[in-house]
Amino acid sequence: MMTEISRSGFVTFVGRPNVGKSTLTNALVGEKIAITSEKPQTTRRAIRGILNRPAGQLVIVDTPGIHKPRTLLGERLNDLVEQVLGDVDVIGFCVPATEKIGPGDRRIAASLDGYPRAKKIAIVTKTDVAERDQITERLIEVDALREDWAAVIPLSALTREQLDVLTDEMLALMPEGPALYPADVVTDESVEDRIAEMIREAALDGVRDELPHSIAVVVDDVAPREDSDLTDVHASIVVERDSQKAIIIGRKGSRLADVGKRARVGIEELLGTRVFLGLHVKVAKEWQRDPKQLGRLGF
Repeated sequence: MMTEISRSGFVTFVGRPNVGKSTLTNALVGEKIAITSEKPQTTRRAIRGILNRPAGQLVIVDTPGIHKPRTLLGERLNDLVEQVLGDVDVIGFCVPATEKIGPGDRRIAASLDGYPRAKKIAIVTKTDVAERDQITERLIEVDALREDWAAVIPLSALTREQLDVLTDEMLALMPEGPALYPADVVTDESVEDRIAEMIREAALDGVRDELPHSIAVVVDDVAPREDSDLTDVHASIVVERDSQKAIIIGRKGSRLADVGKRARVGIEELLGTRVFLGLHVKVAKEWQRDPKQLGRLGF
């Protein structure tokens, strides 16, 4: 009897900020691993999501979008992307079906020359909100960007259309070998990191454009409460200026309470208990430009 060859390896998705990379990662893993937001450059770390199939295992590394850095944080995020791209087996280049290919897309597609080791797949995302003509046009445009695409796949992460096609294609391109993680693991992110990201996602919602990059979250403590089914979670939302602190807290603390309420839903699901969430807002002046502060905040 012939047994199927097992394959495993690393894949990452690249593209301009906001082309749907994190949404695609979450859809493939089947669980919320990476936070999503309308704000560009939401992802700040290389978050690994793990996808198990009978034919093998895919480790998906969700990275920040490639962008022109304006701060030391921006430079470090770009360095992180470079590092990941040099290590993965497959790179999925994403463009949304709803937007014409622009200079940013061309620049990123051309930069893939720097990673000859990885096989490349072109992915046209967000087909659920695009007209058929737009999808066709995008497939033709993206196909012309490089000659070495192993595949060009249109899909929708939201409706899950063609996700299996992408999964099969990526697995087929992986090297032969055993699984890299146990079958029941969906991410190598720590619980604290995932909690911090959920709080940051809630804090990002509805803030003005200049604020998102200034928000960081540090989890100070996670502890089950004695004689109770409650878990106490204490965290600090870090911003760069007093004016930003006022925006996050809101009138009479209303905005901070709303952030806590929304974040708590995901945290309770993650921990499997009821949660008391204590949030504090701290100011760390210009932390995005300060190497010491960046180190403290984990960058």
